[in-house]
Amino acid sequence: MNVTVLGAGTMGAGIAQACLTAGHTVTLFDAYPEALPAAQDRIAKGLARAAEKGKLDHGSPEDLLAALHLISSDLIEAVAEAGIVIEAVSEAPSIKEEVWRTVGPAAPSDALLCSNTSSLSIGHLGEVSGQADRFCGLHFFNPVAVLPLVEVVEAAATSPATLEAAESFARGIGKTPVRCKDQPGFLVNRLLVPYLNQAIVLLQEGAADATSIDTAMTLGANMPMGPLALADLVGLDVVLAIMETLERELNDPAYTPADLLVEKVRAGALGRKTGQGFHSYGGDA
Repeated sequence: MNVTVLGAGTMGAGIAQACLTAGHTVTLFDAYPEALPAAQDRIAKGLARAAEKGKLDHGSPEDLLAALHLISSDLIEAVAEAGIVIEAVSEAPSIKEEVWRTVGPAAPSDALLCSNTSSLSIGHLGEVSGQADRFCGLHFFNPVAVLPLVEVVEAAATSPATLEAAESFARGIGKTPVRCKDQPGFLVNRLLVPYLNQAIVLLQEGAADATSIDTAMTLGANMPMGPLALADLVGLDVVLAIMETLERELNDPAYTPADLLVEKVRAGALGRKTGQGFHSYGGDA
């Protein structure tokens, strides 16, 4: 299948790698040309690691990477031959809406249209696209190469055929789809992100330092990773965006982002991707 991934950030590159690994041809689009070589490099390294572990069944890393096409100049060209479009641009409503206003009419009439949004309304984005019946959420988790879950999000107008096609696609790239309704935060983030935010509140209140909070949850609750380390991995900007969406959509002060989270994002300390969040990562981010 021809897969078009919109957005060459951490998630877009991870989704592109998963699709290449499954033998698909991938067009990776980003409006910022400088983002594409970095994404290609991440994908190449990821494919090489997969090869070392014996996890490539559809060719060598070089063969699979040859099926990756990079485009930054023309969004309409990027989706012209897509069998599926997966949007993974910045988690900002205005940016996603602008993308889908263009992509909806331009994509082939039989293409599956999906957003990787973490928490925004799939129904609204589907309406913006003008193709609501063949639009759904396809929410991957970071790191895409490691985590097997994909949330398949059903809006009111999403057709049963669209949902079945999305689930089939997810299984075809080695993921486990879980279907859910179009509600704020879907399943995982509705449960997970408020927990991360409460850990940040504890740190903000001086209850303990970051290492102690993370250790308490790994050893006391058998979590594989502490909440502050996990927030750093997700990206503090993403955590903030999800909390803001939950607060706005649910109109509940319980979902108010922690002041310290807002301060970190304003300072550009976004976690692993910047080398500094609630923990420091030096050159290994």
